[in-house]
Amino acid sequence: MKILGIDTSCDDTCIAVLEIRNSKLEILSNIVSSQVKLHAKYGGVYPSLAKREHIKNLPLVFKKATKGVSVKNIELIGVTVGPGLEPCLWQGVNFAKDLAERLKKPLISVNHIEGHILVNFIDKFKISNLKSQIFPAICLVVSGGHTQLVLMKDIGKYKLIGETRDDAAGECFDKIARILGLGYPGGPVIAAEAAKFQVSSSKFQIKLPRPMMSQKNYDFSFSGLKTAVLYLVKQLTINNEQLTINQKREICAESQQAIIDILIFKTLKVAKNFKVKSIILGGGVAANSELRKQFGEKIKKEIPNTKYLIPDAKYCTDNGVMIAIAAYFNQKNNNWEKIEVNANLRI
Repeated sequence: MKILGIDTSCDDTCIAVLEIRNSKLEILSNIVSSQVKLHAKYGGVYPSLAKREHIKNLPLVFKKATKGVSVKNIELIGVTVGPGLEPCLWQGVNFAKDLAERLKKPLISVNHIEGHILVNFIDKFKISNLKSQIFPAICLVVSGGHTQLVLMKDIGKYKLIGETRDDAAGECFDKIARILGLGYPGGPVIAAEAAKFQVSSSKFQIKLPRPMMSQKNYDFSFSGLKTAVLYLVKQLTINNEQLTINQKREICAESQQAIIDILIFKTLKVAKNFKVKSIILGGGVAANSELRKQFGEKIKKEIPNTKYLIPDAKYCTDNGVMIAIAAYFNQKNNNWEKIEVNANLRI
């Protein structure tokens, strides 16, 4: 079976083609057209501008993704219907509807969040043999738009346990980067600057808060961290002084560590309380190398018998592969004429 996956949930135009044969998965193509440079000067994504670029990019990305693949042999099409930016989502859905009608193929509506979770099973595709070992699992989906903890009892069986009450972790990275004048997107640039920071003593000179760490719930809050950075920068530049390079790098390192501490603490708390067998990560922030490393170390130290699933970094950010996999597991959702966008879709 060949499956086409389409995602236009935000500013990336993504199309991938997978082939599943004898319970083995092969990625035939995975094309992503990024708009990062276009939106960087604005410090964030402009939906109307992103929509225009999707209209232009979809035919081009589709052509690249299906090069060497007979379109007539595609048996299933999956498309993101939410959550995301509504003008952007509609471009992918309309493109997918036209394609499905023309090819007379089933079209499957896909939840973007579920895609971030299921992409973890690329290398473990014979999932039927692993269910007893993996589930129940706690899934941390962490990106620019989402920070959620999802209890997963099986594929398709999810319960939202906790989520951010304000800014998502990726959004916090973006806002801190903007405060420091480092550009967009914030996550990668903050990680790069944090890696250059030279610790002059056994601990950071700067100490930022870890919001909601002491509360009994499983929710997150990152707006207070962003505000703390804003006030710190104002204090350090009160006499019209400029931040030194090392000050910026220390703020980056401490900001990143604060976000990592919160994410790990809350996730491990859920994992212990619900006695899960696995911890699954997904979303763009999951590409952060320090987060990936520290998560693995903490799990090994505190709950060593718990499996740790995290996709290759290239599958953490938005891509068509995750949508195609989710479509495979949701073939019952085939009713393309009734597919509509839901920008606030919940898992």
